[in-house]
Amino acid sequence: MIHDKDYIIRIVKQFSEFLSKMILGGENGGDEIELQRVFDTNMNDTFKMNFETLSAKSTEEIVQMINEKEKSHHIPYFELLGNLFYFKNKETPNPDFAEKAKVFYEHYLQTSGIFSLPIVSRIGELKKG
Repeated sequence: MIHDKDYIIRIVKQFSEFLSKMILGGENGGDEIELQRVFDTNMNDTFKMNFETLSAKSTEEIVQMINEKEKSHHIPYFELLGNLFYFKNKETPNPDFAEKAKVFYEHYLQTSGIFSLPIVSRIGELKKG
């Protein structure tokens, strides 16, 4: 069982790192189809649904989904969700994505107790619209 939990956290962290690279533009030279395949695979491995299904849920529903997971998993999931919605908002500006990114980043900061300047900057950017 411990191996399963470690595996889940590793998948969540790898997806978050992938999105961070995408946000920073580190993967721009990549093959669009391959990047989309990696994104879709990560979505399925992490959330067992595609982005469209996840983004159709309310912020409260997603938070509830995370709160049902083991407590030690909350911090990486909230960071991942913030990165996910921030990335998707950068790709296709959408007030709902921006609001969700802001909420999940704020949950991450509160839950982790970590001060992250990049995340605080992103929240500020999202609030400006």
